Amino acid sequence: MAEKKRSVTRRGFGKALTKVGAAAVAAAPLTAQIATPSPGQFGPVVAGNYAMTDELVFGGIGIRGRGMADLRQLLGDTRVRFAAIADVRESAREMVKSTVDGFYKNHDCVMYRDPAELLARKDINALLIATSDRWHGPMAMWAAQSGKDMYIEKPGAMSINESYAVADNVRRYGVVYQSGCQRKNQYAFEFAVGLARSGKLGRLLAVHADTAIGLGTVDAGGQGWWAADGPEPDPLVFDWDKWLGPCLWRPYNTAYPDRGRGEFWDFHAGLLEWASHTVAMAQWAADMEYTEPVEYEPEGGIFRGDGLISRYTINCRYANGIKLVLRNHSWNLLGSCSNRFEGTEGWVETGDSGRIEVSDNLKSLLPTRQGRRYDPTAEHIREFLQCIRSRTPPRANAEVTAHTHVVSHAAWISAQLNRKLTWDPAKRAFLNDEEANRMRGRAYREPWRMEALATGM
Repeated sequence: MAEKKRSVTRRGFGKALTKVGAAAVAAAPLTAQIATPSPGQFGPVVAGNYAMTDELVFGGIGIRGRGMADLRQLLGDTRVRFAAIADVRESAREMVKSTVDGFYKNHDCVMYRDPAELLARKDINALLIATSDRWHGPMAMWAAQSGKDMYIEKPGAMSINESYAVADNVRRYGVVYQSGCQRKNQYAFEFAVGLARSGKLGRLLAVHADTAIGLGTVDAGGQGWWAADGPEPDPLVFDWDKWLGPCLWRPYNTAYPDRGRGEFWDFHAGLLEWASHTVAMAQWAADMEYTEPVEYEPEGGIFRGDGLISRYTINCRYANGIKLVLRNHSWNLLGSCSNRFEGTEGWVETGDSGRIEVSDNLKSLLPTRQGRRYDPTAEHIREFLQCIRSRTPPRANAEVTAHTHVVSHAAWISAQLNRKLTWDPAKRAFLNDEEANRMRGRAYREPWRMEALATGM
């Protein structure tokens, strides 16, 4: 169907992020009091401006792959009506429209190439955002400024500064935010966290997070993929410039769109790919969801060079002495995204298999339910929808997500520099290490470069 046109311009859309201030990407410390974006950019901002009995009208931005699984869960909820999709790819727009229209047995799902047009719709209450990683932060900030609640896939931001900026925007505009850390609603992980927080493990000593993937390096990112292998596609079919978005410019290469997300530094957030799940659970178990460790130290090995480091450990320590250990090895084969929590009186470990293992003295506490492997996305989205109604923060809200991401990014930076770093959570900065502090942010390219937005859009 023809794409609906609205009056919001590309220039106007970009100006919203300008007002956030350079804190989202600059290397300087980001404070809680960021510059106030224009609340009228997308019309009056009234978060949750619908009656408790109204249906929730959703739009989607950048939905493929994982996002399609989320979409199917939303469509199955009678409280939701999915109304529109924005995507830079024609094929993705049409796939979502076909899915939605097929479910509702009508032709009502509206397609947009530009998210600005979808954000301008006052009838849309909430968003499903499942773009590639580099777009998560800007999209979340724009969504918050437009007064829309959001379920957004992980990772939520590409740098320390951007992580804080997203949380600051969500807090300022009072919207409900849930990141795709669905294991916060998975029974085996809930049980393990509950065991740690209940005191059954004794005094907590260490929490372990499986980072799963090899540790890539900044200098290896993108090599071999910089050369163009064909002309840019028609922007109506695939808008390459908008697909790249705020990351570094690259000539069009057909391998980028489908392989670039997880393999190259341009498009991914390092070990945060998996740590956005497992560090979140470790912070929850340690009751440290609103802070970060104060020390980060890579253990042995050469942490810089070409390719992926296949085996690594990064040791972190909270101010109260509890250790956080990030490692991609020596797990008990309980599935991906494993966690282990250790105390003076015992330990517990679990993973995506749904199985739970504990020290011998705690085996009587094991639930009979363990061992059932399932995708907890339905429960995670259900919690999000309930929180939209109640206007309360869900488990994977913007604040706890930001702290999870800061931990993961700080660990990544310590590995890139291959040295111990000291972090001050209050200052949002590394102590006595200017090189590390310069790595807290990533530059946005034109026209998304912060100081150019006002004139470049």
